[in-house]
Amino acid sequence: MTKEIRQGFRVAASMSTPQSPQRQALECLVQAFNRMDIDAIFSLRHEDCMRIILPASMGHRPQNNTTYRAQLEQLRPIFQNFRLTVHDIVEDVESRKICAHLNARADTAAGEYVNEYMWTLEFNEATQIIKWSEFVDTGVNRDFWPMLEQAMQSHRQSQTRD
Repeated sequence: MTKEIRQGFRVAASMSTPQSPQRQALECLVQAFNRMDIDAIFSLRHEDCMRIILPASMGHRPQNNTTYRAQLEQLRPIFQNFRLTVHDIVEDVESRKICAHLNARADTAAGEYVNEYMWTLEFNEATQIIKWSEFVDTGVNRDFWPMLEQAMQSHRQSQTRD
């Protein structure tokens, strides 16, 4: 088995084994995030997809597509050079589930953003994401997220003045 790097996406590739549709969808999702292409991100999500931020002790509410899209739209103008890197993937092809360990890095209006994620994505038969569970770095959430929210608020205020 060989490893190759493709646009910040490390994949295990075998010459004789094609990628599953779910793995292809994950790769498209990572590439869409790396371009901050919100339409492409949501094209991979089922209309009823829910994003669940974990651990639950952080108290985040599940996000439907409308809520999550609004959040990404607020983040996009203050993030530059956003890059996801996939470190590991575990896939259950029969159950149409993928678990991926990722790191994110970006320049933001609040400083350098560095985060670590563990995504568990569940897919329907049409390879759309129907459930997205996302473990995040609680330290980043506790320490950096308030600064990021302040930067988003400042950006919104500057937009209303223009």
